[in-house]
Amino acid sequence: MPTIQFKGKSVVKNHHLTVPYHELIPIQEKSMTPEVRLDDNLIIQGDNLIALKALLPIYAGKIKCIYIDPPYNIGNEKWVYNDNVNSPMIREWLGQIVDKDDLTRHDKWLCMMMPRLNLLRELMSDDGVIFVSIDNNEVHRLKLLMDEVFGESNFISCIAHVNNPKGRSDDKHFATAHDYLLVYKKKDEPVFYGWKPEENVLRRYRLTDENGQKYREIDLRKTGDNDRREDRENLFYYFYYNQETGDFFASKEKRELEGYIEIIPLRNDGTEGNWRWECDTANQNIHLLIPKIMSRRRIWTVFEKDYLKPDERVKPTTAWTKKAFNSERGTEQFLELGFKKEDFNRPKPVGTIRHIIEMATKGDDIILDAFAGSGTTGQAVLEQNKEDGTNRRFILIEMENFADTITAERIRRVIKGVPSAKSEVLKQGTGGTFSFFQLGKAININGLLIGDNLPSYMELARYVFYTATGEAFDPSEVNESRFYIGSSSKFDVYLVYKPDLAFLKTAAINLEFAEGLGSYQGKKRLVFAPMKYLDEYYLEKYHIDFAQLPYEIFRFKG
Repeated sequence: MPTIQFKGKSVVKNHHLTVPYHELIPIQEKSMTPEVRLDDNLIIQGDNLIALKALLPIYAGKIKCIYIDPPYNIGNEKWVYNDNVNSPMIREWLGQIVDKDDLTRHDKWLCMMMPRLNLLRELMSDDGVIFVSIDNNEVHRLKLLMDEVFGESNFISCIAHVNNPKGRSDDKHFATAHDYLLVYKKKDEPVFYGWKPEENVLRRYRLTDENGQKYREIDLRKTGDNDRREDRENLFYYFYYNQETGDFFASKEKRELEGYIEIIPLRNDGTEGNWRWECDTANQNIHLLIPKIMSRRRIWTVFEKDYLKPDERVKPTTAWTKKAFNSERGTEQFLELGFKKEDFNRPKPVGTIRHIIEMATKGDDIILDAFAGSGTTGQAVLEQNKEDGTNRRFILIEMENFADTITAERIRRVIKGVPSAKSEVLKQGTGGTFSFFQLGKAININGLLIGDNLPSYMELARYVFYTATGEAFDPSEVNESRFYIGSSSKFDVYLVYKPDLAFLKTAAINLEFAEGLGSYQGKKRLVFAPMKYLDEYYLEKYHIDFAQLPYEIFRFKG
């Protein structure tokens, strides 16, 4: 497989592994919930690379759908490379605005994207999908990069997203009318639920049966490729219809039946063709078939009753052209919430994200946006939940100062409602909650030795559990009084710790601790503690694997 090469690739390829875990600090006054929780809708303020790493202990393998809208790198976005990579060349890049005159701007952009895509992949569920908005400045490079990170075989589609039907008038040769959405899966085949049919589709179902169900009639005769009798002999057979009795059936054998009309599939040139169904299928579903004369050709044929299903869905195409996808709709929706145009440049239209959510998620799936901007993705999730009665959750990450004043404030208004809004949904509000977090300090495991910046019990538990087991951490399982932090597929995990240097100097697992673990439930007890006062006999007796803090956190992973 061809791979993409760029300056700095060798040092950023595994940079996501060296990024330290950081604390996530709950901010109650910026949240919209009685209790700030990590299993709520989340808005996180901080560098998205660090935030994605901080989410791994809880959300690894749990995100069903990711949408990101990274900088398109067109040269006027004023984004800055700020990843703390241990490389002299990259350290020279830090803090510098990437503009059109920067000869390394494509290298910098790829160096910024690669570790983030690696972490996003770790967060995705096995049947998860990722949609990335991009334009023609970087789409070709991004395609090669995503082939490398996700695997070329996991590429699903490159969608043409028509967001400006008139085209940009300031373009030199062609007025650009669209950008792109690159779509990849992680591993397993995702389920795409399609879109609800639009009015032009619904109009086709103009007939109604005796039960009030709408249907349309489709000629059962095959057309197009392989429509000749000799192409598919098994699809050529006879229908027999008695107009007086209404008797109607299919037969592979030619019959001489008095009072019956014989119907065969005839092509437009008068030669024998074939049907779309096999003979047995036709007889099993004869109640769905209608013998009729084609008015233009004056020959008998058979029509299928195609019913409009209650959950009818239409397979999405690779060209998205609806008005709801237009950029100007994004601005209108932003202003409808009471913001000013200068508050945020070109917010994404809610319709685009809602269509992604509608076709790629259901139920209580989680949607992540690591370049949250104005918060369009959060609004789209809340509106979609309101419409179909589901409980999807969003995670929004935004590093800029407007994470509270625009991103979170937009979600507050959507939840509570805006009386002046044109949309009835926005007038009433969608309801819902969200928890606001900021990135805290890095978790310095070696600091346990000297009592420097000791993390809280929950922060260290989250870090230890995920790092040692590679599985997601569930805060609701924690029983701090018993030092129990959760159960993985292999271990019941314990953490003997308090953010207190005096405790850490004396804490040890002993016979009293071992006996207090209760009856053995079939899983080894993985116990992290500063010291132990048990020999191998007692460790084996009580099914304990001892791991000394801070040295052996990584020993059990994998």
